[in-house]
Amino acid sequence: MILASNGIIASQIASFDADALAFFSRVTTAGGSLSTTEKSAVNQLVLDLKSYSIWTKMKAIYPMVGASAAACAQNLVSSSFTGTFNGGWTYASTGVTPNGTSGYMNTGLVPNGNLSLNSTHISAYVRNNTATGGAIGSSDDNLSNGLYLNMRYINNTHYTRLNSNSGGGQANTAAAGFWVASRISSTQFKVFKSNTTFATENINSSALNSNNMYVLAMNLANLGIEYSNREIAFASIGDGLSDTEASNFYTAVNSFQVSLSRNV
Repeated sequence: MILASNGIIASQIASFDADALAFFSRVTTAGGSLSTTEKSAVNQLVLDLKSYSIWTKMKAIYPMVGASAAACAQNLVSSSFTGTFNGGWTYASTGVTPNGTSGYMNTGLVPNGNLSLNSTHISAYVRNNTATGGAIGSSDDNLSNGLYLNMRYINNTHYTRLNSNSGGGQANTAAAGFWVASRISSTQFKVFKSNTTFATENINSSALNSNNMYVLAMNLANLGIEYSNREIAFASIGDGLSDTEASNFYTAVNSFQVSLSRNV
């Protein structure tokens, strides 16, 4: 048996997608490692996203594999937007969990300059139902131009903004699952939960904010707020997704989680 780079058997390299191999290399270079099962799952995820023609819509994907900060910080899509973990975190094969008081991951992705006002999505796959802070997001002062997803706040209410100055306020006590918020119109955005439409918000876009997107907290004009203690197993930021694309995205991500035995 001959090992090539990243501990991959040489005969396997031809069967792995080039983008998956590049991700494996970034993980290794950063000091992390992935199991054979994790590599196979990531590779299939890339193939599935490409088969659904939504890979190119992704600016950042964090698969949260490798059970270390070095591995989980890596962006599957490219070497840009490598995350930086701050505060207290726990890393496991099922995902990553912040301490709920100071933990967040700074993606380095700024909506203003990297995203489009009327074509944006954010997503998060969370594995528990705790009523705590946000899953992913940022905004300018006073929550203006918000781009964030909070599936269950402490008052058992769901809040999302998509490049807007207001958002939904639906009652919700079930946070676990795969959440996708997508805008492909200047006058409306939608929120999907595990392949069903959770909310349709007839809210106009306002502007793209100028602050780095955080994961499992919200960046309010460079001030971390709404810290969460949820376990997250996937997050993404990118262009807007149609209803069909959001459904296909769920299929790909759910298959990914099933292959890792961490689906909810």
